Amino acid sequence: MLRLDPDAWSLRWYEAILDPENGWSAALANSLVIGVAATAIATVLGTTAALGLASDAMPFRRLAMGLLLSPMVTPIIIVGVGAFFFYSSLGLAQTHLGLILAHAALGAPFVVITVTATLAGFDRKLLRAAASLGAGPITAFRRVQLPLIAPGVASGALFAFAASFDEVVIVLFMGGLEQRTIPRQMWSGIREQISPTLLAVATLLIVFAVVVLVTVEWLRRRSE
Repeated sequence: MLRLDPDAWSLRWYEAILDPENGWSAALANSLVIGVAATAIATVLGTTAALGLASDAMPFRRLAMGLLLSPMVTPIIIVGVGAFFFYSSLGLAQTHLGLILAHAALGAPFVVITVTATLAGFDRKLLRAAASLGAGPITAFRRVQLPLIAPGVASGALFAFAASFDEVVIVLFMGGLEQRTIPRQMWSGIREQISPTLLAVATLLIVFAVVVLVTVEWLRRRSE
C-alpha cells in the first residue's frame, strides 16, 4: 500500500507531472491525442450506426445491435489479444493509428447506446415535415434531427473519451514506448517505481471522472 504522510502542504508532485523527464507530460499528450481522435471516429461511426438501427427498413436489427455492443461485453483481455493480432497483421501495432482505431472500437458502443436512447423519443414526423418543405435528407438531418439528438451524441462522445482515456489493457498489448498513455504510465510506475506523483495523477483522474459524470447528467436533463 502506498501511504503518504506529508510534513507540509505542497503542489510539487502536481508540478512533477509536467516535468518532461518523468514521462508524464508525454503520456498525457498521448492520452489526449489518442482519446480525441478515437472519440471523433467513435462518435461518427456510433451515431451513423444508431441512425441505421432506428430506421424501420433496417434488417436483422437485434443481431446488428448485438454485434455493435460486443466490444463492451467481451472481456477486455480477449479484445486486447484480438486487437494485437489483427493490427499486427496490418502493420499497425505499436503505432498511434492502431491504438486510435482500437480505442474507437471500444468507444463506439457507448455512442450507439446513448444516441439510440435519444432517438427513441425523436418524432420522425419532423423529418417528413422538413421533406415536405423541400429539405433533402442531409439538410433535414443537419437542421432538424441533429440539434435534437445532440445531447445524446455529446453524452456518448464523453463516455467514449473516458473509455479511451482510462484504457490500459489494449495499450499494454499494442503500445510501445512512444505510445505510453496515462494509465500505462501509472501501471509502470506502480510496478517499477512508486512515487507520490502517482497519487497526484490519481487525484486528477478522479476529478476528471466527476466532471464527466456531472456533464453527462446535465446533458441528460437537458435532453428531457
